[in-house]
Amino acid sequence: MIKLEKKYDVIIVGTGVAGLNCALNISPDKSVLVICKETPDKSDSYLAQGGICRLPEEGDYQCYFDDTMRAGHYENNPVTVDAMIRGSQEVIDDLIGYGVDFARNPDGSLAYTKEGGHSRPRICFHEDTTGREITTHLMAAARARRNILIVPYVTMLDIICDDKACYGIVAKDGKNGRLYRLFADYTVLASGGIGGIFENSTNFRVLTGDALAICLNHGVAVDHINYIQIHPTTLYSKKKGRRFLISESVRGEGAVLLDKNFQRFTDELKPRDVVTAAMREQMKKDGTDFVWLDMRPIPREEVISHFPGIVQHCLNEGYDVFRECIPVVPAQHYFMGGIRSDTNGATTMPRLYAVGETCCNGVHGKNRLASNSLLESLLFAKRAAQDINSHYSPEDISAAKAAEAALDISKYSNPTKLLREYKQIVHSAIDAENAKCAEAQAAKEEA
Repeated sequence: MIKLEKKYDVIIVGTGVAGLNCALNISPDKSVLVICKETPDKSDSYLAQGGICRLPEEGDYQCYFDDTMRAGHYENNPVTVDAMIRGSQEVIDDLIGYGVDFARNPDGSLAYTKEGGHSRPRICFHEDTTGREITTHLMAAARARRNILIVPYVTMLDIICDDKACYGIVAKDGKNGRLYRLFADYTVLASGGIGGIFENSTNFRVLTGDALAICLNHGVAVDHINYIQIHPTTLYSKKKGRRFLISESVRGEGAVLLDKNFQRFTDELKPRDVVTAAMREQMKKDGTDFVWLDMRPIPREEVISHFPGIVQHCLNEGYDVFRECIPVVPAQHYFMGGIRSDTNGATTMPRLYAVGETCCNGVHGKNRLASNSLLESLLFAKRAAQDINSHYSPEDISAAKAAEAALDISKYSNPTKLLREYKQIVHSAIDAENAKCAEAQAAKEEA
């Protein structure tokens, strides 16, 4: 049995690409604890199908920048967008160095695909399992590091903090039921999105926004908590549980959306929120619960090589994509809001960082451009690690112990109840922000 120590140099909550890449970039002389609620593969990073963006050449910079800003309704932070694009080549080089096998052209150069909202192909991919390919290689590299300890089935219940800094976390071991108070000089929240609080989502059900609720409780700044992206194409099913995503790349390579009469009704390569709106309008008009996605315009050989996972999953559900259309429906997919963080992942609480989907650094704006998520998570997680390395200093032990002593331990006696409360906190915050936005819009229209 893995035993948790009382003190680590850095604690990272989450084993998606953000958490793993952060851990891999922390100085090897520092002890790093990485925890996750269930097994390490239960992250949305692992599920990512389409790919990861890369600036293919300097001449594409402005187009890539404009595509990202346009998709985000120009509410993006230009500084973080610039940092993401400028750092994209380095991120891909890092991944290749870890052994990630991206698709290649006959001459050995990287092959690029195109997705909705992109003006040209600039997305690196590995079949339709890019996230799994990246995550497994990062996990192997992390497990090989002597300074990194990865512990599954451990849930963060709170942070240990005062009004000056974060000193670590309170966590519950799902295996032995023990409650831990774990100190760290730096804590990194990389706990993913909030799909688990929605009935229909492409996310794993364990992703319930706990870190978001904890930050709200402690006054850590949160931005755009109501910016929630819906993915247009998930496989329609009456079964309960996570919805299976049909990658954006499918439409990027030529698949089309059809109404109940099998007539095309929209431009499939518009940004996700635009396609989602068109689908919902068509479903309302047709009186149906889904629309049809036709993959047959894509050459059979390309479907087999690029989308084998999608083909097999559809077969398991009774659909042969080579012979028929498949039913698709929009579902919650990505969270653009989150814990406020800067270009180095720092939050408004000293010694506390947030990276990946759980944070909001403004790079996505109001609507994420396809395949920017893996890139954004990897890049800013590395920058967070570099920031910790360059400014490293031990925490104030006396302050940390005082913060621990001030904890109300009874609060954590029923973790299940506490996590339900956290879900309600997130729901209430989303509702409040939606109401605030609606009120502002009404006032604007009256003026």
